[in-house]
Amino acid sequence: MFQTLYNYFWWDRLWLPANLTWADLHDHDGQVFAKASDLYVTIPFAFVFLAVRHLFEMYVATPLAGLLNVKEKVRLKATPNPVLEKFYMASSKHPKQTDVEALSKKSGYSMRQIERWFRRRRNQDRPSLLKKFREASWRFTFYLLAFIAGMTVIADKPWFYDLHEVWKGYPIQDMHPSQYWYYVIELSFYLSLLFRIASDVKRKDFKEQVIHHVATIILISFSWFTNYIRAGTLIMALHDASDYLLESAKMFNYAGWKNTCNNIFIVFAAVFIVTRIIILPFWILHCTIVYPLEMYPPFFGYYFFNLMMVILQCLHIFWAYLIIRMAQKFLTGKTVEDERSDRDETDNTEGEEEKAVAKATAAAGTKNGPLTNGHPILNNNHRKTE
Repeated sequence: MFQTLYNYFWWDRLWLPANLTWADLHDHDGQVFAKASDLYVTIPFAFVFLAVRHLFEMYVATPLAGLLNVKEKVRLKATPNPVLEKFYMASSKHPKQTDVEALSKKSGYSMRQIERWFRRRRNQDRPSLLKKFREASWRFTFYLLAFIAGMTVIADKPWFYDLHEVWKGYPIQDMHPSQYWYYVIELSFYLSLLFRIASDVKRKDFKEQVIHHVATIILISFSWFTNYIRAGTLIMALHDASDYLLESAKMFNYAGWKNTCNNIFIVFAAVFIVTRIIILPFWILHCTIVYPLEMYPPFFGYYFFNLMMVILQCLHIFWAYLIIRMAQKFLTGKTVEDERSDRDETDNTEGEEEKAVAKATAAAGTKNGPLTNGHPILNNNHRKTE
């Protein structure tokens, strides 16, 4: 049965144009072609990335955080209580009023004490500012180096200037060593992100990030073993063009450099819109949808590849909407929040006690004048932009 499924999966008609077989992609006459088995190396490489990341975060990102004066907010810890801890872990982190009343009877705490305990317990689970800075530093370093490497790989290739060259001679296109390593490094990195996604900072677009990582891994893998390498290198370099800007903006945000963060974010927003909302759909997608039909009738692999591209493009539109909203707030002088991905799911829980105090103070302060200086950036705290 396994052999049957294997044969069906690798059926030539699924992945290659008509009248072509996998035998046409065997190495011959000094030409080397991409093979699916080449990608097995990305699994151990992904674990190498995890090890390198750990060392980078410990010996590079942490000292850098100290130099940039990244400070942790002191959080009050919840007093150990087996009854409340059991409910927190097994039932809900946000107990309802009836739950609070029942827990009050079981634990001997007042309802107000229980509400305070759950606030503090939720805050304990929030990722620390240092953890966020480390992650942003690691991603910034990789995306910047990957973008430089990607441009080095494709800048001297004819298909970088003429997209018709992407399909010239397809699929009988030999592979360059630089393309091999570019693919292996990119795929290994995204595998490492997927392996760490459960322990990394969970943001409000967590589901979209999972879909993005999975779609990217499938797209990179598929483009490799069906020899869509020329298109694949263009797509990967295009994605890396803006990511390092976002991660650097996050780093400055965590360090409290608000003006620098906001300025970099505006540059990031412009690059993101140009590369993923203009170039990707109107040049690259046009290249992968229209140009192949000039040579071959559509086949399953053609539809599959472009379906993955459309999924990625939908995610880009979703993120572009959030990014534009945030950029508009900055340009109009409003408080800036990271609408895209850097605001935690638990944002609304941290500082609940402080909010209550602030409300009371504000009510009393209406007789004594305003409590803030009116500057949107200076009044913006980390909780708003993280």
